[in-house]
Amino acid sequence: MISRAVVLAPILLAQAVRVRRTTPRLPGAAGPVTGLVTGDGDPVRLAVLGESTVDGVGAPTHAEGLTGRLADELARDGRAVAWQALGRTGANARVVREDLVPLLEPADLVVIALGVNDTIELHSATRYRRDLLDLIVAVRRRVGRVPVVLAGVPPMGRFPSLPRPLRDVLGARSAVLDAAAARLALLPGVVHVPMPAAMLDPATFAEDRFHPGPEGYRRWAGQLADVSRRLLSDTFSG
Repeated sequence: MISRAVVLAPILLAQAVRVRRTTPRLPGAAGPVTGLVTGDGDPVRLAVLGESTVDGVGAPTHAEGLTGRLADELARDGRAVAWQALGRTGANARVVREDLVPLLEPADLVVIALGVNDTIELHSATRYRRDLLDLIVAVRRRVGRVPVVLAGVPPMGRFPSLPRPLRDVLGARSAVLDAAAARLALLPGVVHVPMPAAMLDPATFAEDRFHPGPEGYRRWAGQLADVSRRLLSDTFSG
């Protein structure tokens, strides 16, 4: 049976070209890619790796992007948090492993936020899972056996910049890749945190209607914080 994506290929290609041509190109976040949220004791060291969302596209500064917002959430208990954002717009999982892991500083917790570019590039679930596994191995070779949080692949079926049927096809593909990532939570010290579709309120997107704005990053960080806090608690209590 011919898949729906194959049948719709000419329409999907035309829509993809139009979206690329008309979507505003927003820069990554300004300011330093490292920071410190002051608090008590030695800082917890947080590193976030990934694609344009970690590059802070849609936020004025990294402090208002995913990494800075997550550091703020982790510091709510009064402990200092030192953070590092390692993101590249357009990067897939393999590029992050090859180009960004060598820049990774010592960390107590690593959060990985990927999947949109692997979805757009139509990577298979098998390839995405393999590339994520290779990335986790590379991270732990560099900084030790730290806990790793895999942020869920954003459900692209809720991206307001994408027209139908392109939105439906990419939404289905992003769900497949997210399910593949979730299987890696079987590894010790790895947790997968799916992103609920309901969290993607159109009002929380940046002006390109593709990336989160500051409110979107704040909500996402809050969603990741509970799991991250628990992993850090287990690490330091052990």
